[in-house]
Amino acid sequence: MKSLDVEILWAHDRRMETPDVQEAGSVPEWDPGQYARYEDHRTRPLLDLLARVPGLPGAAPRIADLGCGPGAPSALLAARWPTAHITGYDNSPSMLERAAAHAGPTAGGGTLSFARADLADWRPTEPHDLILSNAALQWWPGHQDALPALVDALTPGGTLAFQVPGNFDAPSHVLLDELRNSPRWRDRVGAPTRTHAVLPPEGYFAALAPLGCGVDTWETTYTQILHGEDAVLEWTKGTALLPVLTRLADDPQARDAFLAEYAADLREAYPPGPHGTLFPFRRIFAVAVKR
Repeated sequence: MKSLDVEILWAHDRRMETPDVQEAGSVPEWDPGQYARYEDHRTRPLLDLLARVPGLPGAAPRIADLGCGPGAPSALLAARWPTAHITGYDNSPSMLERAAAHAGPTAGGGTLSFARADLADWRPTEPHDLILSNAALQWWPGHQDALPALVDALTPGGTLAFQVPGNFDAPSHVLLDELRNSPRWRDRVGAPTRTHAVLPPEGYFAALAPLGCGVDTWETTYTQILHGEDAVLEWTKGTALLPVLTRLADDPQARDAFLAEYAADLREAYPPGPHGTLFPFRRIFAVAVKR
């Protein structure tokens, strides 16, 4: 019986090595607890993406989850395809340690396992029925050039599905980039922006359609309601702030000073209201089915 290995690139918001951290020569350590504080918001785009993935070929499809994080998103795949053989990949030991709790046989006779890998180095060694990336490709410079290889790794009728953040020009990111590269901080945490790290929906359509795929691309802006003091700062601590926190880990005083400046900027850009702090978040989606 043919197995299914769903490749999910889950980083989010994600857990693959970032370009600016690579330049600095250090890899950020993801905090599963901080990342999970807004689990509902982070899971919603994945659910919307999965809703557009059609039926997969074969009785027991093969699936892999690249950037699987703490494993809960991979468990959603197992619930959707209980006969599938799913492998989740991540480069964070702490995330993989959390994910191990979800490993084992699945309800329909499939399996869910996890392994360490970097997205930029990972290549499928056999055909897959689904390659799915949830908020991971944005960490991979030049990921657009890898799309033909990912499609080529699909079985006929297989699917490449991914979503990436499209909010690099939002105040949360612009203010962070400006602060990182200000005279006070650029020698410690300065980095180039990633405004053009992802394509617009029409860009992914143009890249995927010539590869022999039926393509569906779209974008959604979620008006997220975050609660608590400095809610947007707490959100970014789980993802965008990781390179800064990594570089300042040995200097708590500098770390706290940077966070105080960034928090003040965010409070002005995203003032809290009576129902919480509104934090618009744009996501870009693509589903490509190989003919």
